[in-house]
Amino acid sequence: MLATPAEVLPRGDEWRHEIKWDGMRALIDVRDHRVRVFSRTERDVTIAFPELASPASGLADFEDLLLDAEIVVMRAGRPSFAALAERFNVVDPNSADELASTAPVTAMVFDVLRVMRSPVTGRTWRERRDLLDSIAPTSKWVSVPPEFADGEALLDATADQGMEGIVSKRVGSKYSPGLRSDDWRKTLHRRTGSYVIVGWRRQQAGSVLGSVLLAEPTEVGLAYRGRVGSGLAGRKGVTLARDLLPLRRETAPVVTGVPDVDARDAIWVEPHLVADVEFHGLSDAGRLRQPAWRGLRSDLTVADLQIRAASPNGDE
Repeated sequence: MLATPAEVLPRGDEWRHEIKWDGMRALIDVRDHRVRVFSRTERDVTIAFPELASPASGLADFEDLLLDAEIVVMRAGRPSFAALAERFNVVDPNSADELASTAPVTAMVFDVLRVMRSPVTGRTWRERRDLLDSIAPTSKWVSVPPEFADGEALLDATADQGMEGIVSKRVGSKYSPGLRSDDWRKTLHRRTGSYVIVGWRRQQAGSVLGSVLLAEPTEVGLAYRGRVGSGLAGRKGVTLARDLLPLRRETAPVVTGVPDVDARDAIWVEPHLVADVEFHGLSDAGRLRQPAWRGLRSDLTVADLQIRAASPNGDE
């Protein structure tokens, strides 16, 4: 179930509010005490998060359970998407174990969808939340964050703490799998988005990756949204260049609106990888204003962005 962007913060007793965690949406599926973790694209990513599948997480204590959660890596009391992005593509168990010790995740569980083989999506949010609180699957790596009645106070507090925003939920609403519902509304402090990498440019007087060129799928094809270099210095740029080299192509993909200054000396790639960036709105020309790199989104595909483009409230 997805949230609709809110123009005005919903108020009243029929709403409750939660922190919007800046991480990776996931379903945690426990069957016969075996824990599996799935991304939004239904990809099994359990191997990337061994701490959640371990007995110490407490999740395996349950016989049968399906939880909706946001997986985060905390840094100085706040989620760090950059630290989490390093864990998306891990397929080697040894690497996963090492990252679990240096950049452990926390599953912020906010909903329960099945208990003891019985779906509960038809119950109200209030009933599901009370059920989740009674189960209380908490450990070093699993947390059930609190709900709040005062949305305005929570919005102010999350702004002060540099958080992404809040999600407001109608207490009498049911869970609608796969749908973007007005019963869940999100209010953000800053804008983030996912875009397709269509090319990259070297640093001036060097061979190291300096910036990447981004495009957004629209109903009529890929539209250029600018380039981002902030946040790609050092190891991140080297690693990203390594990912992009196998995708190199001789001609530019079909992208509308690429200015000559950006196309000049660009190294074009097949539009397969999805990048996450933070930015301050769009310019009149449709370019990202002051974009900063956040990481690759292996949990999203170009097809996901195309589906989003066809949605009237298309975003994550």
